[in-house]
Amino acid sequence: MRGSYTQEHARAGIRAVLPEIETWPNQYPAYEIEIEIPEFTSVCPKTGLPDFGKLTLVYTPQKKCIELKSLKMYLLAFRNLGIFYENVVNRFLRDVVKAAEPAYAKVVGEFTPRGGLQSRITATWSKKQGFH
Repeated sequence: MRGSYTQEHARAGIRAVLPEIETWPNQYPAYEIEIEIPEFTSVCPKTGLPDFGKLTLVYTPQKKCIELKSLKMYLLAFRNLGIFYENVVNRFLRDVVKAAEPAYAKVVGEFTPRGGLQSRITATWSKKQGFH
């Protein structure tokens, strides 16, 4: 079938080796951190064309906070990575949860319109419910 997407396209970028998200010891209980990434870029795994968007991470730290320079380096690694929007958001959330072990985390990806369509993807995780 012409133009069909393969499993290779669907899995693109999910297991790519990316820089480590570093953390530092949290000093306070019960608060929320919101980080906006207004100039996120990656590449469409099928067309090779650049994708642009804004990512927003909201998390409630427990024992660890995310170190911002390492987060910046992590996110820059997506710049030349072929990966679908949905995979960007879910991969980013899973990597944050693995690194920081928060009580709660949410990632929202708002991607630049392409062909008259704009995508917004939201993925959440909580200590009580896991990924949902």
